[in-house]
Amino acid sequence: MFWRGAETNTRDACATHMMTNRRVEVPIERVNVSAFTIPTETPETDGTYEWESTTIVIVELSGGGTEGLGYTYADTAAARLIQDKLKQVVVGRDAMSVRSAWLAMLHSIRNLGRAGVCAMAISAVDTALWDLKARLLDLSLVTLLGQVREALPIYGSGGFTNYSNEQLQNQLGGWAEENEDWPGCQGG
Repeated sequence: MFWRGAETNTRDACATHMMTNRRVEVPIERVNVSAFTIPTETPETDGTYEWESTTIVIVELSGGGTEGLGYTYADTAAARLIQDKLKQVVVGRDAMSVRSAWLAMLHSIRNLGRAGVCAMAISAVDTALWDLKARLLDLSLVTLLGQVREALPIYGSGGFTNYSNEQLQNQLGGWAEENEDWPGCQGG
């Protein structure tokens, strides 16, 4: 339940929670999951595996009039797991208690195993939960989670081993032009 006083909306209630330490519950009302398989321009390889498409699983949560977004790169099986199992665990839970939702998701997949598809599915929902909480509190994720550094180096995922030298030079050269402090990439 919302603690109500002078607050007129969820954001005000959440701010009051932060200032007074009173419990605010913001029930998660909806979980939508979708998966999109995107073909690559050509087959790609990193020297250990070759693929012709990438699948992204997107999770959208809503609660308190706000939405949170999370995603993972995984097989459509992760989307199915979210839809069939994790969704029922998360709906109705308090968006302000991300750890509680995370622990409940872990418990729900006990007999499925924690690694692989289960870990990727939970990761997408967990990211959406943190995004929702940050938006409810009108904070950036870095502020909510606690900033450790002023800046982080970027990482470019590319440089696939099946690229020609020209393709590698164009890709990596473009990244270097965009950021002088660019430290590197995978593969290549």
